[in-house]
Amino acid sequence: MITQVCVGELQTNCWIIPLLKAEQPLPSGKAVSQEPENCIVVDPGGNEDLILARLKKLQLCPRYIVLSHAHFDHIAALPQMAAAFPQADIAIHQAEAVKLGPESEELHRRDLNAAGGYPFADSPAWRPLPKASLLLKEGDELGPFQVLHLPGHSPGSIGLYWEAEKILVSGDTLFYAGVGRTDLPGGDEHLLFQSLQRLFAMDGDINVYPGHGPATTIRREAATYR
Repeated sequence: MITQVCVGELQTNCWIIPLLKAEQPLPSGKAVSQEPENCIVVDPGGNEDLILARLKKLQLCPRYIVLSHAHFDHIAALPQMAAAFPQADIAIHQAEAVKLGPESEELHRRDLNAAGGYPFADSPAWRPLPKASLLLKEGDELGPFQVLHLPGHSPGSIGLYWEAEKILVSGDTLFYAGVGRTDLPGGDEHLLFQSLQRLFAMDGDINVYPGHGPATTIRREAATYR
């Protein structure tokens, strides 16, 4: 159901998640999809050629391009993805909307310098980032997913939670055997602790699809962290 594509130098997980198609029955008894945009792409952090090839193989087209947060390793392929799928909404939490758009380059340079430097904005492959077309907040819905605001790793970090399927896309808040770092600009250890406690109080059977590394479960990480 969910496809993982590891991208970029930091091996970010770009997740491709099919959406349920709106279908209309025909007299023949068959059904035809009325929704050409039939998936969510989360965190296109680089290697857009790999992401595009996987979408083509799966015969999927993004309805939403969602950013769990705006760190460079989760957005590097956003310009190319937006150009390839201009109909897709670019979605990010409203607290990090300033990290997108052509004026955002200086903010990323500043953050990267604070983190020790990284040649993202100076790369020959750099393109100005498109603006978000959809600003998210706690409780918003994207298809079957509910948006969870999980600040700590960054001010606008989010998770995407599909209750019926027990799926949580956690970004960099929660990993297999690890949690998000808070020493980058905008990080807050206290807020991260609160976000983690919120997640650990959820159903232990929830499958967690993080921003880096293998999938895990709430039960496993709650037991490990505590």
